[in-house]
Amino acid sequence: MVKQLTLCLVHQHPQILLGLKKRGFGEGRWNGFGGKLHEEENLEDGARREVKEEVGINVREMEKKGIITFEFQDDQETLEVHIFHVLEFEGEPTESEEMKPQWFHVDKIPFEKMWSDDKHWMPLFLDGKKFKGRFLFGNEKTNDIIDSHLIEVDEI
Repeated sequence: MVKQLTLCLVHQHPQILLGLKKRGFGEGRWNGFGGKLHEEENLEDGARREVKEEVGINVREMEKKGIITFEFQDDQETLEVHIFHVLEFEGEPTESEEMKPQWFHVDKIPFEKMWSDDKHWMPLFLDGKKFKGRFLFGNEKTNDIIDSHLIEVDEI
């Protein structure tokens, strides 16, 4: 079974806004903002809603940059994550029950406290490239990549 998810990154060079996940899947890791779609919700609407819920800002403009599928050896579900670059937003990032936001300089992104795949695709994202990929993990807790494939593409 494939589950579609969103991931939004606010990147205003040389800064990127990340959130420390406070509960649930990925707890204790820095990540972008996003998650599951509501029934009959499209990707863009779901992405905007999740950003508002998790960090309190309204997305004015965003661009899709990537699609990555994630699989875990101990789970039959495939996660298809659609990655967006938030170009313009309104409001001030604020902490929610789920995420604690913090701006990082792009040279000081805390990859050691993130999902291990991030260091592979994030440079493409930061360079404004579009990409597709697949990552197979052992399990959520170990954060070990068993297999991966990542390519730059012209269109998403």
